Amino acid sequence: MERSCMTTLCYLETEDSYLMLHRIRKKKDVNKGKWIGVGGHFEEGESPEDCLVREVKEETGLTLTSWRFRGLVTFTQEGYGTEYMCLYTADGFSGTRKDCDEGELAWVKKDGLSRLNLWSGDLIFLELLAREAPFFSLKLRYEGDLLREAVLDGKPLELFEVLDERGEKTGLVKERNCVHRDGDWHGTAHIWIARPRENGWQVLLQLRSRRKDIYPGCFDISSAGHVDAGEDRPGTALRELAEELGIAAQPEDLRFLTLRWGETDQEFSGKRVIDREIAAVYLYTRPVDIGALRLQPEEVERVEWIDLADLRQRVSQGDPSFCVQMDEVEILENALSGNGFGAKD
Repeated sequence: MERSCMTTLCYLETEDSYLMLHRIRKKKDVNKGKWIGVGGHFEEGESPEDCLVREVKEETGLTLTSWRFRGLVTFTQEGYGTEYMCLYTADGFSGTRKDCDEGELAWVKKDGLSRLNLWSGDLIFLELLAREAPFFSLKLRYEGDLLREAVLDGKPLELFEVLDERGEKTGLVKERNCVHRDGDWHGTAHIWIARPRENGWQVLLQLRSRRKDIYPGCFDISSAGHVDAGEDRPGTALRELAEELGIAAQPEDLRFLTLRWGETDQEFSGKRVIDREIAAVYLYTRPVDIGALRLQPEEVERVEWIDLADLRQRVSQGDPSFCVQMDEVEILENALSGNGFGAKD
């Protein structure tokens, strides 16, 4: 009989742990070496619950007595096909645990899951489970082990390439919230827009939308954004200028200044954010008419010019309405005075 494309995946849980299966014994296993929950393919005539109870019993020896259907995960991988996983958690079970012929079973603390060899997409739905998200539909598209697309309830999620401390790619792609939760290094592009005036330079600042999850309602760099997986830094800079401000810049319009390593660990709306960015900093000095800009409302509330000297004063005094860092102001000052920046990106 042809194997069904429908499966169940279950995470048996205690208050602080999940029962995880390290898939190391089965040959020709798409999950080879990964840690996952327990489950498997539907058999003819089975409902999701029939499959759930049978698979848990076969793989663990335990009999489920209480479970919840949490979401539907569409897993697609180049060369493998598509699988539709009915995702469950279970907090009631009886019996004696047995060895599994597909791998090794172990109880793992929930706060230690990200240190295991997991599918990148699993980190997304495990986060949804942790925050008690309502029933969800999550699509995950892979090329080999590399996550290329994640769509939650029909809306694409942001995926970043995890970097090492030198800024080199690690080969791991993770979703934005997971990156900020785990404190992974990742790439961003920062673009300063400046114009000369008789008494010095002015800089364009954006007021971040009050709907932003990080630094809402604060004055920030002219334009900035994360480097998406598969994107380069100059491409990100051009994209962010177009999306946030409606500026159709060309590569030759951008002057690369430097790479900047920045770390913050703060709480926003009760959520801890560990942000480790390696930012490519650019300067844009072509004429800009702010009255003609097309602002992206979900990102930018408004823009305004400020004298560079005033920006330095406000930031150095720790004005809470600004989320600009002093070292980046100094990078900008050095660039506008012609000192030491402007290398090739």
